[in-house]
Amino acid sequence: MNYQYIKTEQADLIATIRFNHYEKRNALSECLIEEMHHALEVFGKEDVRVLVLRSDQKNKVWSAGHDVMELPRSERDPLPADDPVMVLLKSIRAFRAPVIAMVDGSVWGASTDLIMSCDIAIGDHDSTFAITPAKLGLPYTASGILHFMSRMPLNVVKEMFLTADPIGADRALQIGILNHLYVSGELENKTYQMARTIASRSPQANSVLKAQAQMLSDAAVMNPAVFEHLQSLRKNVYMGSDYREGITAFLERREPVFGQAVK
Repeated sequence: MNYQYIKTEQADLIATIRFNHYEKRNALSECLIEEMHHALEVFGKEDVRVLVLRSDQKNKVWSAGHDVMELPRSERDPLPADDPVMVLLKSIRAFRAPVIAMVDGSVWGASTDLIMSCDIAIGDHDSTFAITPAKLGLPYTASGILHFMSRMPLNVVKEMFLTADPIGADRALQIGILNHLYVSGELENKTYQMARTIASRSPQANSVLKAQAQMLSDAAVMNPAVFEHLQSLRKNVYMGSDYREGITAFLERREPVFGQAVK
């Protein structure tokens, strides 16, 4: 299948999806996501035992996150359950075979959540990770925050969200974002070495293990009143002045000035 924004391949029970939209720094745009869903559907019907998610070429940016140009300007939820990025994260988590992220550049915003949605992440020393809703005045989803909390200590999750600063590769390994860290020249070989190992194991056992781990990770039951309260807190943000300022500043290519009184 010929795609415009991704490349795909399949060999030795291992499938690969490669980001290939460098004009947009591999941002998770609707067009790229649509192609990814098609590829996931195709691979889901094949004898695929491992999926590797990577960039086609080594570049400074692995993926820039949500395409900000596709976010609403104000006064409606920017990240509803049917937002294409949110749906993609669910699809990666639900894919029947293990998914390995091979990271060789900086990862921003929702793409960091994409890494958290993969089963294993392997990076080189150029990889960095930042979750950036605080730079846009954007209220992140409760499910997204839980993705981070399931992998890292709460104080680290808070630091990443509150500062929106990148986490370097060494620290990413230390706190659990990365499973392994290699020099650039070894990254691809080591990633596919692990993929071949997983592909040699029982696909039925691994598929069930992934599903079990996912369900257990999501097993915490939230009181409906708590959920409604969280949604009201998010609404106060995306209806407020900070979100409008964050999006406007991004489009005007300047630093946002948050906390201004609504005019």
